Amino acid sequence: MTAIIVVGASDGGLAPLRQITESLPRYCKATLFVVVHIGRIQSSLPDILSWHGRMPVEFGRNGAKIEAGHIYVAPSDRHMLLSDTRIHLSSGPLVHHTRPAIDPLFASAADSFGKRVVGVVLSGQGRDGAAGLAAIKSKGGLALVQEPGGAAAPDMPKAAFAADSPESLLVDAIARRVAQFCYDARL
Repeated sequence: MTAIIVVGASDGGLAPLRQITESLPRYCKATLFVVVHIGRIQSSLPDILSWHGRMPVEFGRNGAKIEAGHIYVAPSDRHMLLSDTRIHLSSGPLVHHTRPAIDPLFASAADSFGKRVVGVVLSGQGRDGAAGLAAIKSKGGLALVQEPGGAAAPDMPKAAFAADSPESLLVDAIARRVAQFCYDARL
């Protein structure tokens, strides 16, 4: 099964997320999964990410097979979870007062893919993503966090850093690291 990249963002995270997705090559060997705190509102995030990106972008669908070289976005009001080969959507309880939440995606990615995961926490308020990023790191995956000083809302990056000291990088450095991972799909 393919290696994966999981990215979580909230307030102020759209611009860094776009910078990352726009840096990815068309023929990526990895698969990217994205959670942005959107709650119940209708999202056009797949359209936004595909404007200048090269990879196909779509909402995750329950039971859909994971395909390399795709970007899957958590749909409104659903947690996105991963197994070894499939995407699972859940309308389970709110996590950190939101659904979709980052931690459920990151934790399921760590459990299913172990050291084949790159986790990225971008700008946002609150603590979502901190526990999930620590889980990725504990299973041998690569944990990256946006440098809090460069984040519009630094709470999530600070919480992630405090939870398990991931690598803290400026967004352009994160984009380069993720793009490189996409080329060779190795940590």
